[in-house]
Amino acid sequence: MLKILHKTIKEKVPTELEELKTGSWIIAENPSVNELEKISEELKLEADLLRDAMDPNEVPRIEKENKITYIFTRMPYSDDSGQVTTRPILMAIGDKFIFTLFQKESPTIIEKFMSGQVNYATTQKTKLFFLIMSEIHNTYNRFVQNINRGVRKATVDFRTISNREIVSFVQFESTLNDFLSALVPTNVSLDSLLSGKYISLYESDKDLIEDNELFNSQLIETCKSNLKNITNIRDAYSTILTNNLNRVIRLLTALTIILTVPTIISSLFGMNVPIPFMHNQYGFWIVLFITVVVSGAMFAVFKRNKWF
Repeated sequence: MLKILHKTIKEKVPTELEELKTGSWIIAENPSVNELEKISEELKLEADLLRDAMDPNEVPRIEKENKITYIFTRMPYSDDSGQVTTRPILMAIGDKFIFTLFQKESPTIIEKFMSGQVNYATTQKTKLFFLIMSEIHNTYNRFVQNINRGVRKATVDFRTISNREIVSFVQFESTLNDFLSALVPTNVSLDSLLSGKYISLYESDKDLIEDNELFNSQLIETCKSNLKNITNIRDAYSTILTNNLNRVIRLLTALTIILTVPTIISSLFGMNVPIPFMHNQYGFWIVLFITVVVSGAMFAVFKRNKWF
């Protein structure tokens, strides 16, 4: 799906155009192959770079070809099952337009700009680019905060963590690593923009870059902090499980040894051969007494050594 938006600083909401106009914002959401070819031809964009933007494994980077700057980044999405992943986004800044390509629909960001919730102008291409980046970072922040709440909730009493929460931790860890693989190179790209080599910058633009870079760095540190907490919780839980298992095994081993003694004694005195006390009317009680004494002595030894 293709949209062409135009908005001046005085207008509250953008106007959707049918034809390209200087100062326009072209939005492509999950475009087809034919639409990509049309975009490449009309906007003079590199077809190979457009195809790269449709690769789900494309990494964030920045390039400049024929006076057009291409910035690749990634944005988090949540699918119907609740699984969070990141997908590539391409933003191209030319002399007369700004172009964004989303690999799939991004209604949250687009709706904000369409409804006038964000103060911007499509004629101010560089500022618009940084506002889009800011909204992408806000999206990351929402997902990271949700993960942070989930981790903190489990931290309250990690001794009662269930298998379901362990699975959630694995998903959290995978998501955070995915975020880091996107945020770290994006930070490098933002830092490269400060040189002015890729796009012309005003002083206010530099402030926007620094704000985005700071926000991005904070997200990176939050992701790392959550990963560390998850690792610590998992290690502590694993240690507790191992310790509990060792105690159970030690208890069962001790009980097995103690119960083995009366089993052996009763087996010996149950043989059909001449044995001590066989003619004694108190033989059963004598054997029982010996069994209890020996088992009690072993129990006392195990108890003293804290094997119970």
